[in-house]
Amino acid sequence: MSHSERAATFVADAERTRWHDESLWFVRERRDRAADAVPDWEALRDEAAGIKRHALSRLPALWEEFETAARRRGVRVHWAVDAEEHNRIVLDLLRERGVGRVVKSKSMLTEECGLNPALEAAGVEVVDTDLGERIVQLRREPPSHIVLPAIHLRKEEVGELFAEQLGSPPGLADPTELTRVARRHLRERFHAAEAGITGVNFAVAETGGLVICTNEGNADLGTALPPLHVASVGLEKIVPRMADVAVFLRLLARSATGQAITAYTSHYHGPAAPGRELHLVVVDNGRSRLLAHPSLWESLACIRCGACLNTCPVFRRSGGHSYATPVPGPIGSVLAPAREPAGHASLPHACSLCGSCADVCPVRIPLHHQLLTHRAELLASGLRPGRRRRALALAAAVLERPRLFAALGWLARRVGRRLPALLLERLGAPWSRGRALPELPRESFRALHARRSRRDGR
Repeated sequence: MSHSERAATFVADAERTRWHDESLWFVRERRDRAADAVPDWEALRDEAAGIKRHALSRLPALWEEFETAARRRGVRVHWAVDAEEHNRIVLDLLRERGVGRVVKSKSMLTEECGLNPALEAAGVEVVDTDLGERIVQLRREPPSHIVLPAIHLRKEEVGELFAEQLGSPPGLADPTELTRVARRHLRERFHAAEAGITGVNFAVAETGGLVICTNEGNADLGTALPPLHVASVGLEKIVPRMADVAVFLRLLARSATGQAITAYTSHYHGPAAPGRELHLVVVDNGRSRLLAHPSLWESLACIRCGACLNTCPVFRRSGGHSYATPVPGPIGSVLAPAREPAGHASLPHACSLCGSCADVCPVRIPLHHQLLTHRAELLASGLRPGRRRRALALAAAVLERPRLFAALGWLARRVGRRLPALLLERLGAPWSRGRALPELPRESFRALHARRSRRDGR
């Protein structure tokens, strides 16, 4: 099923589509105000982009430096080539310690790897402790946004879910009261947990330390109470020095939600206390292949702020689930086809190429250029429908012949003005669905230009 086919389900609810669009644009406007309040914002973006590209050029050396420093601090580092190995390492760590109950903070990497289903299939209870993540987990559906996992849901729907699953009063829709219900529910899970699993925002090669950013403090509680902390990190999340982290912390929250900084920025340099354990699983899962791509490797600089999702006109109106990938939106439309071209070939074509995603990206990833590259490669590989290739070949043949182009334009204007508007819209489907076609001009641009040039004596 293509992106457009999945999106049809979301846009069928016009009211949901409207407030989803407005809610995300509101976050985009907060981002703009936060950025405007920082005089050196563009210089920060330049510096962050440089740090990430420098780090990506030295990944093996930086990870060796990190592992040496981390082991000195008592951190055990594991390496996973793919999602299956990552899940096996985590499950083995839990089994060896007899862990049956786990609390987990937000981690798009574990979503990518399918960790929750793997652990649940092995009999391990996994509770997502980020409020939005817990909501979608109770609904048995994936997050629809990397920062705002339940942005596609109305508060009334959350109230119905909590009444059914958590025993709250029916009809409860006040966000504060719903948060209190979730807090009581999660507090019990925190106290019962035997291990905490987290993602990682930044791994620092210089110190062997981990930096985790949250707004709810759930990662802190989930790692402070249980004796075992397992953190999962992608190869691309490393930075050379602790001083580099400061640059990204000034950019991350402002780009994500318009905050000056995340409410909790926690640094981990070894196990929390004697007798406790901290294990880090470093995951490749296709990142090395992407790093070798001459046009797409810069997408690995992403810091998962979600700014490109909030500004994207397609994402705002089609919803995150229409992408069928853990990281949706413009960045997901680059990453998913790179990892699995056959399964996500439609995503680069969901882009309008407006360039807004690149304009707001804090690390200056040229996303719209990368999506255009994907389109060409997917077309050449035969993963797009044959009719599209034939249509493009026909268009190329016409555009290469100016006289043929002019003649066909003349014919289209004459015929088009005589056809009913409804028939024209049907001929233009699916492009014309939801769009009003412009009135066809009486003359071409060339004719208009030539006439005005003669008039002006040029």
